[in-house]
Amino acid sequence: MAEMSPLRRRMVEDMTVRNLSPATQRSYLHAVSKFSRHFGRSPDRLGLEDVRAFQVHLVSTGISWPALNQTVCALRFFYGVTLGHGEIPERIAHAREPRKLPVVLSADEVVRFLEAVPSLKTRVALTTAYAAGLRASEAVGLKVGDIDSSRMVIRVEQGKGGKDRYVMLSAQLLGILRSHWRLARPKLWLFPGRDESKPIDIQVLNGACRSAAAAAGLAKRVRVHTLRRSFATHLLENGTDRLARRPEDEAVSVRIPDT
Repeated sequence: MAEMSPLRRRMVEDMTVRNLSPATQRSYLHAVSKFSRHFGRSPDRLGLEDVRAFQVHLVSTGISWPALNQTVCALRFFYGVTLGHGEIPERIAHAREPRKLPVVLSADEVVRFLEAVPSLKTRVALTTAYAAGLRASEAVGLKVGDIDSSRMVIRVEQGKGGKDRYVMLSAQLLGILRSHWRLARPKLWLFPGRDESKPIDIQVLNGACRSAAAAAGLAKRVRVHTLRRSFATHLLENGTDRLARRPEDEAVSVRIPDT
């Protein structure tokens, strides 16, 4: 294994101190390494014009807008934090992503989609993501102790931005989770992976989404985030004011299929 350079180690330390997630750290390191390889020079010897030329190169390769902006975030962090060039980050332009209508499933499509997931554990995990409006990382990170049936809420630890929060737990979802617990008897993680000491992998959920969408005959591209977006849309369609109501009051308006 190659020894880590002092510059790379410093960037890793900077990201760790700021509590950036492991996924973000990997993405930033990959982007800066790609930038360095493109010019064949250490990134601390490259300047703003090199960044601009690299952006032009990436656009010419057909890179997606989210991937391009992820690279911008990585380079802004590298120059602004690791190298301490505070004047450079604000001069590295973000790309304006074309506005597209988000993919949203109807309530019937959600039922068809979830019923097409063959694995019970994966189906319950995706059902939970939909019925509680969770991100993929939040759904796989749930622990048995996060389900609070007395208050009818679910505790989400280290959600977006590293913040903890509570989300609604409907009576129907609680019944599904109890059935899942009786059948699977999970000990720590609500949805354990093959190695029960670790949660189910996010890629398992992503793969299940692709397979279930095809099996259900849906022409739409479905991801876990699609379920979260659909959840919010269905709440609004059912007349739920998410700002004025408590999580336990909101929960009753979401329709989910039987498992």
